Amino acid sequence: MSAPKPRPGIIDIAPYVGGESAIAGRKKAIKLSSNEGAFGPSPRAVAAYEKAAATLHRYPDGSATELRRALAARHGLDPDRIVCGAGSDELLILMCRAYAGPGDEVLYNEHGFLIYPIAAKAAGATPVKVAEKDLTADVDALIRRAGAKTRLLFIANPNNPTGTYLAADQLARLRDGLPEHVILVIDAAYAEFVAGNDYSPGVELVDGGDNVVMTRTFSKIFGLGGARLGWAYCPAAVARVLNLVRGPFNVSAPAMAAGLAALDDVAFTDKARAHNTRWRAWTRERLRELGLEVPESACNFVLARFPAAAGRDAKAADAFLKERGIIVRRVAAYGLPDCLRITIGLEDEMRALVDALRDFTKSWSSR
Repeated sequence: MSAPKPRPGIIDIAPYVGGESAIAGRKKAIKLSSNEGAFGPSPRAVAAYEKAAATLHRYPDGSATELRRALAARHGLDPDRIVCGAGSDELLILMCRAYAGPGDEVLYNEHGFLIYPIAAKAAGATPVKVAEKDLTADVDALIRRAGAKTRLLFIANPNNPTGTYLAADQLARLRDGLPEHVILVIDAAYAEFVAGNDYSPGVELVDGGDNVVMTRTFSKIFGLGGARLGWAYCPAAVARVLNLVRGPFNVSAPAMAAGLAALDDVAFTDKARAHNTRWRAWTRERLRELGLEVPESACNFVLARFPAAAGRDAKAADAFLKERGIIVRRVAAYGLPDCLRITIGLEDEMRALVDALRDFTKSWSSR
């Protein structure tokens, strides 16, 4: 007997692999591999999550009513056009499931989030990678590539793992240049970290038409990656579709409780943002002093490019850091084999990271 066969294309999916969390032989490591919040979650969020444990036998509110209202009040949105998910990645996957299938194309930028092609293939659609310019999404190239078969265009703004972003006027130009049948999905997972006055997460584009969706997450600045909580702001018709295809209880009660508390703890979020801004700049400058190429970043990480020579490359640097008990993220799967992505952690963690890389670059002269 032959085993049941999945739909064509499923076996071709390269599974998403998250950042490493442990080093063999070490009880403790400095984890700077997954862009998690440096301070973890707000104490209020932890308390709310723990309190929710007393009612785990009850099903959650399948409509996430209270959380949607809180998000709407915070951002000035229509709560009926907000859809909550188990992380924003669930919502990205649902967009593909609902709007793309065999014979369709899903566009994404060259160094975009790996979930985009995975979600496209899982839906039976064809993912199409479009080249970037200077590690930044190329608006003109994306517009040129969008065609009759294109159903979705995913763009992370700012982008992971490059840290770059499109200014609000360029994002609007992208939307205006796309065919009306193409949905622009703006993945604004890192929006809370951006300080540039020219940036927008895309709310005005969602409100300005029927073919733009913005997704957000509680995994980054709010430190709730383990709770799995995200949300999307959509045109009314898209929100209706997402609510039809999502699970009826796709977000857990403890996650919603933690999200509400985290959203309300503005002082904690402001502290996390200020810390990230300071230590991101400090880390970038220290790494540049070591001779590494480190582009500007608007996120809670920096991207460091290493020489191609054996013993000096990103692979060697990664191994050296692991020997020091430090875990960063290799990004070869994103088409950046010469780079390491480094999350901004606590002060002592960033100092340890820089000290280790200083020793690594000093060793070059002896090789």
